[in-house]
Amino acid sequence: MEALPLAVSTGWASGVNAYACVLILGLLGRFAGADDVPHALTTTPVLIAAGALFLFEFVADKIPYVDSAWDAISTVIRPTVGAVIAALLSGEASTLQQALIATTGGLVALLSHAVKSSLRLAINTSPEPVTNVAASSGEDVAVAGVVTLAAFHPEIALAVVAVLLILGLIGVYLAFRFIRRGYARFKAWRDRRSRPATGSSAV
Repeated sequence: MEALPLAVSTGWASGVNAYACVLILGLLGRFAGADDVPHALTTTPVLIAAGALFLFEFVADKIPYVDSAWDAISTVIRPTVGAVIAALLSGEASTLQQALIATTGGLVALLSHAVKSSLRLAINTSPEPVTNVAASSGEDVAVAGVVTLAAFHPEIALAVVAVLLILGLIGVYLAFRFIRRGYARFKAWRDRRSRPATGSSAV
């Protein structure tokens, strides 16, 4: 169960950007002496594939509406990657422990993916692209920071991820509450505009 903090942390990162998580883990394991990183993630083919997919997502994730479409496509991919990484991290654990760790990694990835996707839908209600670029860049930095911290200090990374998940859930709640109120005001204004004028002078 020593792999559980690392599995949860990388699960969160996979839910936000799976390819960045794989790429950073592989680079840390291959060049930075991160011993807990599975060897399979440090191989050249995995690094090349993860790097190419990360570059594609780096661009797509910063374009309004394209980012939400990409999130929809990634709904299965990100939790799956989180579960696979967690299973690899479990190493020589028993079958039951491997299943538990892999399931935990996948569920955390699914939760963080849901938070990311929901916030992006809320952001896309604004047509300007600056917010999308800022949000995506912030996510890239957060993933890099969490994965790097997890590779060397998994317990600290676990605490950081817990805080990020809580803040993300709060952000989703506040964003959609704001959108709902804004839509209600818009609907009331539209109804007033479309209502026929009452009271006409008699002839």
